[in-house]
Order: sequence, then structure tokens, then C-alpha cells
Amino acid sequence: MPEREITVSENLGLVHACAGRFRGRGIEYDDLYQAGCVGLIKAADNFNPDLGYKFSTYAVPVIIGEIKRMFRDGGAVKVSRSLKELGMKVARETELFVKAEGRDPTISELSKKLGFPPEQISEAISATMSPLSLTASNDDGEIQTDIPTPAPEGRITELMSLHTELARLPEADRRLISLRFFAHKTQSEVAGLLNMTQVQVSRREKKILLLLRQNLL
Repeated sequence: MPEREITVSENLGLVHACAGRFRGRGIEYDDLYQAGCVGLIKAADNFNPDLGYKFSTYAVPVIIGEIKRMFRDGGAVKVSRSLKELGMKVARETELFVKAEGRDPTISELSKKLGFPPEQISEAISATMSPLSLTASNDDGEIQTDIPTPAPEGRITELMSLHTELARLPEADRRLISLRFFAHKTQSEVAGLLNMTQVQVSRREKKILLLLRQNLL
């Protein structure tokens, strides 16, 4: 199995955990999961290990971004007719390739065969993916259940998302939040360390927390 497909398969648990955060907000879980899978595939296609991040750290914000986009778009994963048609072409070409070569084709091979950019091939595949079954059989024929649980995965994804958002803050804001909520300093203590007044710390803290809340919800 190509490395990209292995990465996606091994990290489907991230999709379950991210989708679980949005339960009860008016959109069916299957739709949340489908949008999350689109994000996971995009993350797998664009991840650069040379930057020093773990794949999961990079993938979680991308997955959540796709789920949030679905809410902005009115609660449905919209798939255009042209993308559906390309998805059917990809499926047919994949079937022919497997019969001829005895393995699944890579995105690059499908791109070359069909004459479409790799990112468009990836989008067509993700748009026409069937939802992952909650039950599957192993090699011994035993039924196994893969049902998302609220903990600890949900807590882990929340912490990973928070870590990503904190890393995007200016250094001064990052230090203020670190002192207040990780070093457990009072506003007065932080003011002394950062050469600010307690009122300035309080105002800045509120603005940072509001920004973080908006980005994480």
C-alpha cells in the first residue's frame, strides 16, 4: 500500500476524535466524519516532515478546518458534478491498474494516466470515499468494532489544537499566556515580569483568550 494511503489509514482515529467535538451542533456525525476525512487526506498530501512537526500536530487543525468549513457552507459536504465524474474515472482507472499491476496506483500515477493535477485527483478520491464501517472482520473472521469514544482522544485533539494556536501567537502574547496558565502566575506577577501594569495584562489576556476561543470553536 502506498505511503499516503498508509498515513490516512493509520490516522482515521484523529478524524473520529475531531468529528466528535462537533456532535450535537445540527449536523449528522457521518457528514462530520466525511468532512474530516477530506481534511485528513489534504493533510497527508501536504505534510512536510522536514519542518519538524509530528503528522498528528499538523493534521488536526486541517481536519477541524474542513469540518468548520462544512458548517459555513450550510451543513453539507458539497461535491460538484465534475468532481463526481472525475471520481468515477479514478475508480475505473484504479480497478484497471490493480488488475494489470497487482497493486493500488499512487496519486501521481493516476494523475499521469488521467491528465489531472495530483491535488484534483486527491480531492476526487476524498469526495467519493465511502464512510468507514464501524464493524470489520479481521483475518480470523472475528467481528471488531471501531467506535469513537469521547476520551481520551477528544481531550488530546483539543490540546493539540490549542498547542497549534498558541504557536501562532506573537512571542510576547505566548509568554503572557504561558506565565498565566502554565506557570500559574497572578496578573500582578506577570505584570512585574513583563514590565506591564496589572490592567494592561488583564486587557491583553482577555483579547488573547477571545482570539483563541474564536479559532478553536
